[in-house]
Amino acid sequence: MGKDARPNWDNPMQFVLACVSYAVGLGNVWRFPYLCQMHGGGGFLIPYMIMLVLEGIPLFYLELAIGQKMSLGSIGAWTAISPYLGGLGLASVMTSLYLCLYYNIINAWSFWYLFHSFQSVLPWAECPVNANLTGPVEECERATPTQYFFYRETLDISSSIEENGGVHMGQALCLLLAWIITYLFIVRGVKSTGKVVYFTATFPYLVLFIYLIRGVTLHGAINGVVYMFTPKMEQLANPTTWINAATQIFFSLGLGFGSLIAFASYNQYHNNFERQAIIVSLINSGTSVFASIVTFSIYGFKATVNYENCLESTRVLLLNTFSLSEDSINIENIFEWLERLNSTYPHQFAELGLPDVPCDLNKELDTAVEGTGLAFIVYSEAIKNMPLPQLWSVLYFFMLLLLGMGSMLGNVTAIITPLRDFKMFSRMSNELFNGLVCLFCLLLGFGFTTPSGNYWFTMFNDYGATFSLLFIVLIEVITVSYIYGIRRFEKDIEDMLGHRPNWYWKIMWAGVSPVLLITLFIFYIINYIQGGTPTYQAWNKNKGHSEVTEYPVFGQLFIGLLLASSVSCVPITALYVYCRKRRHGNQHRRQRTINTVSA
Repeated sequence: MGKDARPNWDNPMQFVLACVSYAVGLGNVWRFPYLCQMHGGGGFLIPYMIMLVLEGIPLFYLELAIGQKMSLGSIGAWTAISPYLGGLGLASVMTSLYLCLYYNIINAWSFWYLFHSFQSVLPWAECPVNANLTGPVEECERATPTQYFFYRETLDISSSIEENGGVHMGQALCLLLAWIITYLFIVRGVKSTGKVVYFTATFPYLVLFIYLIRGVTLHGAINGVVYMFTPKMEQLANPTTWINAATQIFFSLGLGFGSLIAFASYNQYHNNFERQAIIVSLINSGTSVFASIVTFSIYGFKATVNYENCLESTRVLLLNTFSLSEDSINIENIFEWLERLNSTYPHQFAELGLPDVPCDLNKELDTAVEGTGLAFIVYSEAIKNMPLPQLWSVLYFFMLLLLGMGSMLGNVTAIITPLRDFKMFSRMSNELFNGLVCLFCLLLGFGFTTPSGNYWFTMFNDYGATFSLLFIVLIEVITVSYIYGIRRFEKDIEDMLGHRPNWYWKIMWAGVSPVLLITLFIFYIINYIQGGTPTYQAWNKNKGHSEVTEYPVFGQLFIGLLLASSVSCVPITALYVYCRKRRHGNQHRRQRTINTVSA
């Protein structure tokens, strides 16, 4: 191999594992179960699988084909197709940069929880004692121990985005550790990444399997699993269900970031990416369903524990109020006693202020939580009630860490690979250049470790990628189908695989996928406009819960900057190329005129 030759994966398995490690991430654990819960349990799987076939697999295939054919990162690949499209790759790099900035803070939180799991009593299992040693901390009493540990001990969160303070030193050190490990994973480029993915892509499945066995044996777990697989078919008539299914497929596979193009650019030219695209897409979706079974078994356990605690509290209340014998009311007959006491002592019963159904298991199961609330609060709540909670805590947060780190490999590669295609960066060693990228992201990422950092994290998570990715992938599929041309693209695939793509792929690329993406794009814009002033969840320590709060003016302006900055790369780059060509053309005509006059 020559000095400037592009490195390759050692074997096709490394490429598949890299794609799996990147695509299978935190969203499979905390986003997909939430959508199942919101949109009819098992019924959500119907639109989800349909969207996988119509949108997910074809676009995954397309990005792998582009990367393998061009053997370049996103900027170089789209510039090779048309100089006017270089901004498309730049937009992908910008979006991946935004993702890298806030994604690794999740890994820092995982480290924080992992380190705190090695204690005789988990610190989120009970409220700490106040400074006067007279009782629990008031903020913790108003909330729950798990909420207090996350919002106060982990984030040390302020009451709004406008209030700030110094860096949380513990979080800053955890973030530093997360970036050091990320750097070690990518230090030698694809050669070191190819070794790491054997672990990051496979170990989370071992932990999920262990958790599955533990989960389904928990008290009440069956309630959660039955809830998941009981379809509410009326949800299929809800357009939002289909939109969310399409959006989940889109982001779960990591389309538009440039990571897949970067990974595929290290393939051998005749590698069978078609089969790999199908395999990785199915593994990713299968993992979502598998993780949901684990999640819903834990949901069932937590809901059952809360339900039975509610029944016990109601039982004690009835015994004390009506001076009944201790063994007269139990959990099995409590509802009969509620009816009997309500009819016998209506005025005294009304004074208790109990709702018509004081304890409802289905209501507990219907309480949908996603994102950090699910990963760091709901799961922690369930873990503390398990036997040997320290063991399950270590396993769970180590799994979260590996899922997050696996995705970070793809996120950072999406930045490094296209930039190294430029001569000014290609002269630098892998170790130096990759280190500078990681250091740059680390320094900016420290902002997320301040008291208002979680609100900025939410802003980046909500607005940093969604709009731009829809735009990027829409331009990608239109470019391949109608600018580069389907026939030309077919020939490229035939040159690599030895056969042309069948009618299914061509129909998806030319018709179905663009229509779906345009629909999603319009739906996002309409939702954003109708949503009014953007809001976030601000923690109120005096009440012990979050409250919906409008972003201040500077926050709204920053959201506008996030939405526009990456998307604007496409037209600005196209305009720059056009102006440069026109200037060179005018110079060429003037030179020719001078030569003619001289002659």
